[in-house]
Amino acid sequence: MMKFFAINGSPRPKCNTAQLLDKALEGVKSVYPDAEIKRINLYDFPFHGCKSCFACKIKNGKHYGRCVQNDDLKPILDEIVQADGVILGSPIYFSDVTGNMRCFLERFMFPFVAYSKTETVEHKKMPIAYIYTMNASEEVSRQIGYHDLHNHFEMGLSMVFTKPEHLFVYETYQFKDYSRYVSDAFDEAERKQIRETQFPKDLESAFEIGKKIAIQAKQHG
Repeated sequence: MMKFFAINGSPRPKCNTAQLLDKALEGVKSVYPDAEIKRINLYDFPFHGCKSCFACKIKNGKHYGRCVQNDDLKPILDEIVQADGVILGSPIYFSDVTGNMRCFLERFMFPFVAYSKTETVEHKKMPIAYIYTMNASEEVSRQIGYHDLHNHFEMGLSMVFTKPEHLFVYETYQFKDYSRYVSDAFDEAERKQIRETQFPKDLESAFEIGKKIAIQAKQHG
């Protein structure tokens, strides 16, 4: 049975990023109706990033190419690295993915990186997608270099797995009631209109990304 994971790097399990990931998984199901799909919310359990123990790099070591750290992420990670496709999603906090997503990515990618000019680590080259959600507009995000940052970030994913598909979702609707928060930098009515007119299109784009990942998985298989 084909297996696909969506990794939610947002602390909110029901909001923008989570909804987009769920729609992407629907896209997967449109190609593989019988596929096993699962969304992992990284803020649901305690774990840490890479501890630089280098157990995954020891010559002839029993953990070569695999993360040895034994915490709540390990059994999940053991499943994910065998998946047929992975869709990552994170809001942007201070110009980067969330801390929990960053910790996950360290553990997800680093064991497969060989410190060698000739030796490689055998692993599954699953297709990858990334969905970024952000408060900034597309114009502002380009001005401050978000796209350059994420192109550099995705280079690592490309080296380890495959070149990621990606979706940028701008000017997200953050609060149900903006009047409760210090948020006068934003026009609530404008954000609500974007939510009503643009977000459905973003959901459609997420669905299409899920389809692409599933089709790529079929080609890899």
